[in-house]
Amino acid sequence: MNSLSFFNYKNNALFAEDVSVKTVAESVGTPAYIYSKCAIEEAFTAYFDAAGDNDLICYAVKANSNIAVLNILSKLGAGFDIVSVGELERVIAAGGDPAKVVFSGVAKKSSEIARALDVGIHCFNVESEAELERIQQVAQSKGVQAPVSIRVNPDVDAKTHPYISTGLKENKFGIHISQVIDVYAKAQDMPNISIKGIDCHIGSQIIDPKPFIDALKRLLPVIEQLNGMGIELSHIDLGGGVGVQYDDETPPDVAAYIGKIKTLIEPQGLGLILEPGRSIVANAGILVTEVEYLKDNGEKHFAIVDAAMNDLLRPALYQSWMRIEAVEQKAGEAKDYDIVGPVCETGDFLGKHRSLVIESGDLLSVFSAGAYGFGMASNYNSRPKACEVMVDGDQFYEIRRRETFADLIEHETLLP
Repeated sequence: MNSLSFFNYKNNALFAEDVSVKTVAESVGTPAYIYSKCAIEEAFTAYFDAAGDNDLICYAVKANSNIAVLNILSKLGAGFDIVSVGELERVIAAGGDPAKVVFSGVAKKSSEIARALDVGIHCFNVESEAELERIQQVAQSKGVQAPVSIRVNPDVDAKTHPYISTGLKENKFGIHISQVIDVYAKAQDMPNISIKGIDCHIGSQIIDPKPFIDALKRLLPVIEQLNGMGIELSHIDLGGGVGVQYDDETPPDVAAYIGKIKTLIEPQGLGLILEPGRSIVANAGILVTEVEYLKDNGEKHFAIVDAAMNDLLRPALYQSWMRIEAVEQKAGEAKDYDIVGPVCETGDFLGKHRSLVIESGDLLSVFSAGAYGFGMASNYNSRPKACEVMVDGDQFYEIRRRETFADLIEHETLLP
């Protein structure tokens, strides 16, 4: 999905929808995350409109968990994919429906399982036999049935970065496809387990839909075998959505992708669950940062900015390329800059070898920063986290204020 059209230059000045990015930065300071409400709505609607009445589009909360973002999606009919009780509480605080929540993650605590059962989530995506046994124990203690889907590791290579690949045998996620029938058989014999579906998630930022289809085709014989055991499933969960455009990628059309999936699963009579995150919010957000200094060591040019790896980890962690442009474009001789931050790590960079015409005090925009941006931020080097802003037409709202030093030490105490 590409919602970059909601960030455009007008007379060489960058706008988010109908709001000048410079105006926002002058109001809230930098670094600042700026999101487009319309971009989020458009990206989610592409999935929702292509889905059927028995399908569920569960936004992956980890991509961007601000409750304003979750509230926008809840109003559009979204379900939610969570991986912690904290994300569950965020969904509830944002007005989301727990009955549309699927709970993924490999290390669910008993207390998290209990809370999810109390609020009535749609389904647990079970990642191991040990987890299945724990869910049974918690459900039995409460005298309820726990709805589950078994996450299958199909050993399919998604051809993506190894840190965001989740469907290979060596990954920690799910139960290997060769073992999954035995686990379903054990679940069938557990009195407080209600089997609802089958789950598969092979990775993130996948541009070619072929690995998704390959994984699905590996699941279909498993489903037929389960039917023969008297285990009738109600849904198949194929995990994340399609990849997004950061540079020159060409993501697949969402409607065509969902249509191809549904053609394969309709004979099984199964509903479809998808868990898109990145493709809903990545291109709906930018990170704005100010150039503090320009530095030339004789061989390299550096633009030292006030945003750092603690604000946006993706370039340092994944070596991700993210488009960086001046908020106000101007004429002049461009130089090749590495965009680096204040954190005391050589890996603290937002981009390398960017041709820019800039000077100290200028603003830069890091595009496609709406997913895995603020959510992965930290307070490393005792740096307060950035603020978050939502733009809606010609209005903007600060949906998370900038942290203060008092916030940083609020939970710390001196020894007596």
